[in-house]
Amino acid sequence: MRLTYPKNEKLKSKTLIDELFSSGKSVSAYPLRLVYLPTTFNENVQAKTGVSVSKRNFKTAVARNRIKRLMREAYRLNKPDIFNNLSTPHAFMILYIGKEIPSFNLVNTKMKQLFEKFSNKSQA
Repeated sequence: MRLTYPKNEKLKSKTLIDELFSSGKSVSAYPLRLVYLPTTFNENVQAKTGVSVSKRNFKTAVARNRIKRLMREAYRLNKPDIFNNLSTPHAFMILYIGKEIPSFNLVNTKMKQLFEKFSNKSQA
């Protein structure tokens, strides 16, 4: 699997995002939270993923965008570990629920823990 995050893997559908938050399940590895929902896509993709940072905790767009960039990069680098054991297509939303701007190392290790918890929970 290539270490990319192309446009067709980004979660953009408003209806799918609403369905994800209303009937999806979640796992947490503070300061990250993953909301997921098994679904089907028209395109040939294994997962669509979105990232989000609360405007309540980070008032400036600069801080929110920085955290989102860190989260997307950590997701992109850990993608092969996630999808090698994923059998059905999923929609993911990764939320940052912390209160301070993290380092990349923290986000990367927590992303690994988050998807490890997800794979354990989805297989059980």
